[in-house]
Amino acid sequence: MSDEMISQEEIDALLKGDGNTPPADAGAAPAPAPAAEDPLTDMQKDALGEIGNISMGSAATTLSVLLGHKVSITTPSVSMSTMNSIRASYPMPYLIVEVGYTMGINGNNVLAIQAQDASIIADLMMGGDGTNPPEELNDIHMSAVGEAMNQMMGAVSTSLSTMFNKKIDISPPKVNLIDFGTEDKVTEIVSGDEPVVKVSFRMEVDGLIDSEIMQILPVPTAGDMVESLLHSGDTEEEPEPEAPSVPASTAATPAPTPAPAAAPAAAAAAPMMASAAPYGMGGARVAQGVPVQAAQFTPLSTTPVQVNEANIGLILDVPLQVTVELGRTKKSIKDILELSNGSIVELDKLAGESVDIHVNGKLLAKGEVVVIDENFGVRITDIVSPEERAARLQ
Repeated sequence: MSDEMISQEEIDALLKGDGNTPPADAGAAPAPAPAAEDPLTDMQKDALGEIGNISMGSAATTLSVLLGHKVSITTPSVSMSTMNSIRASYPMPYLIVEVGYTMGINGNNVLAIQAQDASIIADLMMGGDGTNPPEELNDIHMSAVGEAMNQMMGAVSTSLSTMFNKKIDISPPKVNLIDFGTEDKVTEIVSGDEPVVKVSFRMEVDGLIDSEIMQILPVPTAGDMVESLLHSGDTEEEPEPEAPSVPASTAATPAPTPAPAAAPAAAAAAPMMASAAPYGMGGARVAQGVPVQAAQFTPLSTTPVQVNEANIGLILDVPLQVTVELGRTKKSIKDILELSNGSIVELDKLAGESVDIHVNGKLLAKGEVVVIDENFGVRITDIVSPEERAARLQ
């Protein structure tokens, strides 16, 4: 082919896509490959951001109560990514919390918190002030953080139930410590190159924590959440009750004799009374001809309740207030106003009678007052039975 013009045969070959078409210049740049389609639209990402904003607001409130410090979680940022990209962007140790939905939503999600932030949370959960967190998280620390995450995600599921207008439930979270810089696999939920939705939040804890946390969602789980939000107001229409069939004998019954003209009021009231007969007060329908029998209740069992001590170690350091009560009495306002220095108040306990020991205001045991190194003490003589505790509550 000359540089000035091309022949008719070459033009026909170009139009027909003939395999004999001359190749393009070697120096020409290849055509750009089409961009991968984003699995979520901008509207779906905005919906996920609103879901994360509301649900994490509830989680922050719950975490504030657990830690005894103000916790604030900012408005989220939603983006598409992969686990390999996330690992490359954050090459540091993270606490990974895997949560599975057991009702209302299909799928799982992952919450990622920096390990140093998890250490501060563990220190606060175990009674510390957060200024001297452990350098390494042992099993006890992991259990404490896991309990905090369990409470957080429980608050999230409750918030989702309100938003989606259906019950949302989760399984107990799985907590693992994973170094994004060295570990090849973060979670079993998604593969390394599978597209995921990354919802980033900034969490601040009363001057102790100011960092980023991430919620990682598989695309199907994120889509299910968006659909649940968009259809949260849908309600199933209940079928209208069918009109009762009229027996053949009723149809054959002769019409009643008309009421005498002397009683027009009674005749006019009769249809109203007949139409109102099936209804009670407030327009409630009253069933007629339904067999009624007395309710049967299962006898109360006196077998003591078995306490699950699997996680009792998580609350062993919770402080309780112990009070020893010497006795009680009742006085009128006049008697109280007449009290002065040296007045004697007579109690309802006899001399030498055991005193009551209360824990957080609840009667637990009885004992006797003793003196230990010039300090008063109490020796427990009897643990109050559940029946006696119940009787005192009445």
